[in-house]
Amino acid sequence: MRQLVFISVCSLFLAACQSGSSQRSSLPDQPQLDVPAGAQSVNIAADPMTVRNALVSSAQERGTVVLQDQPNMVVLERPMSGENPALDQEFGPSDNGQRVIRIRVRFTGTPCQTLAVQDLAVINNVRTALEQSFVLPGNPNTLQSLQGLKSRAEQNSSCPPVAS
Repeated sequence: MRQLVFISVCSLFLAACQSGSSQRSSLPDQPQLDVPAGAQSVNIAADPMTVRNALVSSAQERGTVVLQDQPNMVVLERPMSGENPALDQEFGPSDNGQRVIRIRVRFTGTPCQTLAVQDLAVINNVRTALEQSFVLPGNPNTLQSLQGLKSRAEQNSSCPPVAS
């Protein structure tokens, strides 16, 4: 069984990100982020709090479960209903529990430049003794979702936009 280093952003869940208030107070020490193989990243012209608010707000609007909401990381989970022969063939059946997509977005930065890194995984038999997690590579849909997060966070920021 492969181990999962929790997951990030999945396409259909983040495109409509909106942020609450953005605070320009001094940021605490920010962690250094790596971009592991299969993950995707984007630079956002906003502070980490604005990025976090945009991500959580979007998840709440879409009914996506927020498993963890921390200053530099948000973990989301979306159930996958119905049969999915392609996933069954790739990862085996999820026949003793529900299958979910788990999305992890980590972010760090300064008041006008935040690096956001997304990973995602499929979890078979979630929250059972037979739980298995499989890291999924990024794809054009998940990158589009990350670009949606960038767009929404920058709309709520007074910073000039940055190139990805």
